[in-house]
Amino acid sequence: MSINLDCIFRPKSIAVVGASTRKGTIGYVMLNNLIRNNYRGKIYPVNPKADNIDGIKCYHSIAELPERADQAIVVVPRDLVAQSVDECGKAGIPGVVAITAGFKEIGGEGIQKEKEVVDIIRKYGMRMVGPNCYGVINTESAYSLNGTFSKLNPIPGRVAFLSQSGALGEVVLDYTNRLNLGISMFISIGNKADISDIEVLQYWENDPGTEVILVYIENIENPAEFMHAAKRITSHKPIIAVKAGRTESGAKAISSHTGVLAGGDVGIDAFFEKCGIVRAYSFEELFDIAMALANQPIPRGDRVAVITNAGGPGILATDAIETLGLKMARFEPKTIEYLRANLLPMAAVTNPIDVIASGGPEAYGAATQASLQDANVDALVVVFVPPIMIDHKAVLNNVIDKVKQYQNGKTIVACLMGSPRGIAGTEDLIANNIPVYAFPDGVARAFAGMTKYRQIRSKPVAEVLHFDVDKNRVSEIIDNTKKGGQKFIMGPEGMAILSAYGIKVPGSARATTEQELKAALSKLTPPYVMKTDDPQAVHKTEVGGVVLNLTTPDDALAAFNDMRRRFTRPDSSFCGVMVQEMVTGRSGSEEPSGSKSGIETIIGMNFDSSVGPLMMFGLGGISVEVMKDVAFRVNPLSKGEVAEMIKSIKGYKLLSGFRGAPPVDFEALEETMLRLSQLIVDFPELESFDINPFIASPEKGRSMAVDARFVLKT
Repeated sequence: MSINLDCIFRPKSIAVVGASTRKGTIGYVMLNNLIRNNYRGKIYPVNPKADNIDGIKCYHSIAELPERADQAIVVVPRDLVAQSVDECGKAGIPGVVAITAGFKEIGGEGIQKEKEVVDIIRKYGMRMVGPNCYGVINTESAYSLNGTFSKLNPIPGRVAFLSQSGALGEVVLDYTNRLNLGISMFISIGNKADISDIEVLQYWENDPGTEVILVYIENIENPAEFMHAAKRITSHKPIIAVKAGRTESGAKAISSHTGVLAGGDVGIDAFFEKCGIVRAYSFEELFDIAMALANQPIPRGDRVAVITNAGGPGILATDAIETLGLKMARFEPKTIEYLRANLLPMAAVTNPIDVIASGGPEAYGAATQASLQDANVDALVVVFVPPIMIDHKAVLNNVIDKVKQYQNGKTIVACLMGSPRGIAGTEDLIANNIPVYAFPDGVARAFAGMTKYRQIRSKPVAEVLHFDVDKNRVSEIIDNTKKGGQKFIMGPEGMAILSAYGIKVPGSARATTEQELKAALSKLTPPYVMKTDDPQAVHKTEVGGVVLNLTTPDDALAAFNDMRRRFTRPDSSFCGVMVQEMVTGRSGSEEPSGSKSGIETIIGMNFDSSVGPLMMFGLGGISVEVMKDVAFRVNPLSKGEVAEMIKSIKGYKLLSGFRGAPPVDFEALEETMLRLSQLIVDFPELESFDINPFIASPEKGRSMAVDARFVLKT
């Protein structure tokens, strides 16, 4: 999708509304930055009390401008912003960057003030960044636009940065300059009153000067639209994101097992995964990944070679690489032979290659050439601890020469373990697009991020399956529940929802009296299991609300009377029980017996206010909250995503056959999850559900849901 924000990023003329003659004020700095950075367009300061600012003619009002400007940077006091924007609209100015704060972010009166500004923007068909923002940058030589109040000018480059926080603008620009990471465009999005982060990403999607997109985001206002855009963009441009804040899913913990386990921000992890976004958990990690992506090809695989001149750094690099799931490459025999012939006898010729402290330019050159020519190497880390007796610049330039000759699409980075700015030759590495890191941890984070993006791009297009189901039956159950003033659906109605969506369930019935119990037992095959039907009992086992192995009607009657005694409420009401044909299964903590009994799993959903419905899968039964061996994905799910979820849990070994036990029927398990995924799409009024346990059986036709509890949104 093409989004035109040229009036924001590529204006040919700018009016600075609120330009000031007083140094140190934002109005002065904004104007001065345009001048200092050699903005290529026309600049029109607007101030009713000034005739000239820094040698530039000043206009007393927007109406006095000699021509229509493409953009207005508004830095007037808050109560004058609406008036200024209205004047811009009357003058036909298409773009506004509203720097002024004191709007929605402070609540109260600020919310109404922001609405007034937005109404004016809509009235004239204008586009606006902010309010409450840091501004916009475009380093493209045709514009050289620094429309921020930063003290810094960024280095031109291929990385675009979107920040929801204006306060972080100065930090970001300072850090990118210190890292020699070139910026193509920067925007502080502010309150997102008009232009959204989604639109900015779409604008950068087709920007030829932007190859990598970095995002700092605090909230996702339209998850579905954001995901749709991000998935398309990340198919050809990486997006690396830092997300601040926590989701609200933890607040729903009382509603379900899934709600308990979906606390924190696992929803954001799952959301970014589905979007194709690589998540960074700190700004340090964000820039580690960005430096590599902006300068080097993406690794073809996970196999990394390390060259070092000191044992300790080599070990640190190895540990960092393997800790993040990458592999140390195993050299071909001819590589080892070449290294033995070209390095000192004391050098280590396996991976990591240790050329030792006395290894100079020739040693580093030989090691670099050998590593890059080895077919088992996908990426190379050149670690250099600068010894006194070695020509540092010669070492690094010899590495550069070999990279030019033998790189062949492989990923190369350097780790200079000293002050990178103090090692001669550092600038030569940077000039040749070899990023420089201070410690091996940064290198490993960079490779892990690049590998993650490679995996994202290699995934096939997800296809969501659709099944023939009985939606009318589920609608009827939900409508009846709402009419009764309830929000919980469990017992026979819960099992009926599953049956309506083609999910196998054991025979069951509800009973509130002895007569109803006897009638139910006459239609069921022993042994039986009896459960309290009290919707307030989230964890039935913990309150003694589950009785197993009832082999006769008399056993069932005794259990019924005991539950009636314990679960009758003070007002003498009794919710009854659900009696069910017992299905055998074992939890993940039990030893396999070699029998064909199934394994207890849990399939759940919890609605996350930040990202939408989260599907969960893991080992089930009573141990789910203890073991917490679960995986989350944002709904809807494709067949490939379901398979990934199942394989990602530690208990997958139990499901796939362990110590002689047969593997479960994965086809039935996957289809069940896909049918539940469709249920979530069909009925957005579902807040959460737990299918716990779902018995995954090795026998065809024997996998089934034993218990279900649905919660409706209120």
